[in-house]
Amino acid sequence: RRAIWWVYIYIYIYPTIVYIEVVLTNGKPIETSSPASASSLLNRLQLDDDLEADTLDLYASTETRDLFVTVDDPKKHVSTMETYITYRVSTKTSRIEFDLPEYNLRRRYQDFDWLRMKLEDSQPTHLIPPLPEKFVMKGVVDRFSEEFVETRMKALDKFLKRVADHPVLSFNPHLNAFLTAKDLNKRQGLALLTKVGESVKQAAGGYKLRARPPEYCVMGEYLDTFNQKLGTMDRIAQRILKEQTEYLVELREYGSVYAGWAGSEDALTRPLEGVAGCVSTCCGAMEDLSEGMSQELLPVLREYVLYIESMKNVLKKRDQSQAEYEGRLEAAVIRKQEEKTPVPVEVEKCQDRVECFNADLKADWERWQSNKRQDFRQLLTSMADKNINYFEKCQSAWESLVSQLQDDQAENTNETNCD
Repeated sequence: RRAIWWVYIYIYIYPTIVYIEVVLTNGKPIETSSPASASSLLNRLQLDDDLEADTLDLYASTETRDLFVTVDDPKKHVSTMETYITYRVSTKTSRIEFDLPEYNLRRRYQDFDWLRMKLEDSQPTHLIPPLPEKFVMKGVVDRFSEEFVETRMKALDKFLKRVADHPVLSFNPHLNAFLTAKDLNKRQGLALLTKVGESVKQAAGGYKLRARPPEYCVMGEYLDTFNQKLGTMDRIAQRILKEQTEYLVELREYGSVYAGWAGSEDALTRPLEGVAGCVSTCCGAMEDLSEGMSQELLPVLREYVLYIESMKNVLKKRDQSQAEYEGRLEAAVIRKQEEKTPVPVEVEKCQDRVECFNADLKADWERWQSNKRQDFRQLLTSMADKNINYFEKCQSAWESLVSQLQDDQAENTNETNCD
């Protein structure tokens, strides 16, 4: 039976994996070949660390990491002014810039938002991982429901882990304060920008980029295409989830009809109860399948939509720095021709800033691509497993009922022959 399910994956799930593999490359098409058998497909889905070295996060290796963070234990707080959720942030580290090896503090969403803003201001050349969206539609999503809080907690945990695993962001003093300080003093912190962040913001006006270098054009085009694919997947997944929810309502009502009928039909009690039990099993399996889609697939799709926005923002700031450099360089060349003066120091600083942007952006791009491939392979493998479990549970329930009905029929036949 397991071989049958792998054939199912081969026919229905594998094309999706191949498609994602093609879409999720660095803007370059790759050759894909169909596996010769279900076993070769299984090997592709097992995510062997040795064979999938390109998907590993080199900086996240437990052998080299010295900073571990976890977000868990959400708690609801109710006061006369507001109601909010806090999360426990646990830190274990051996770094010398930390006074203690372990910390346990409680933070709320706005504290995470403060951290991300500070990272974006002080590290403008780097890709800052996204946070889950702050605002939700009132009356549509209950932001204090167990499901919503659990989903947000997982997203906050992923955000903080990505920051802590980053070779540059993890040494940011604002992250240190977030992990260790009881009072973040956010009002003062938000009012003060670092010199690097200030200079990048000042570069936003007065200069126009002549032409973005080809490699960054490829990045921008890739992000646009990837964003469209994610948007399409998200819309379809939302529709599927809605249809599954409606189907569950009908299926439960369908099962209750058989259960009620069994109570008034003595001769058919066992088979009717058996059908009702099978329908109930299918309902439970469908609930698990829908939960996997809402708790795993949709959050990942949304996270990468937000990631794309963050990456586009970094690309925009890189373009602004390049535009400033080109403008200052052109003015300096004209001045040098007229006045025979050396190239101003400001031009050299602008050039250094552009080179810093280019180096940091390329490094974070490769890191993002690696994490993305790993995340989507794990997601698609989980989707395949959940679909297999769903069909296995349903098939097992109905097969058991068939066996029961056949045994009953054989027993009735023997009784008739004896009479």
